[in-house]
Amino acid sequence: MRILKTYARLWTEDLDTALPLLTELTGRRPDLRLAFEGVELAALGDFLVIAGPAAERARYAHASATAVVDDLDAVATALAAAGATVTTPLTGGPTGRFLYARHADGAEIEYVEWTPEIRTRILGS
Repeated sequence: MRILKTYARLWTEDLDTALPLLTELTGRRPDLRLAFEGVELAALGDFLVIAGPAAERARYAHASATAVVDDLDAVATALAAAGATVTTPLTGGPTGRFLYARHADGAEIEYVEWTPEIRTRILGS
């Protein structure tokens, strides 16, 4: 079990306004862009941009980062052994499976296991 990629979360009201500058600064186009439960998401470089009305974005603001992992079940086991609390149970989403967990120290992270197709397309492995 390991973390394959970590995204810093950026919050904005409008994805189309945010992406041109981030594309220029990172030199990359978005690897992912999708709508999910009232927000729009785009992943480019090491950023996950979360866009939408403030009330919708607030539903996800409790997590400080998104970590893409190779085995979400093993991560869930490690989290439990370390005293973490799962705050959003393992759920399916448009890119694979995810859960949110609050570590024993209070940090809250979204853990995602991408589908094999997305993992290969973005990470090449």
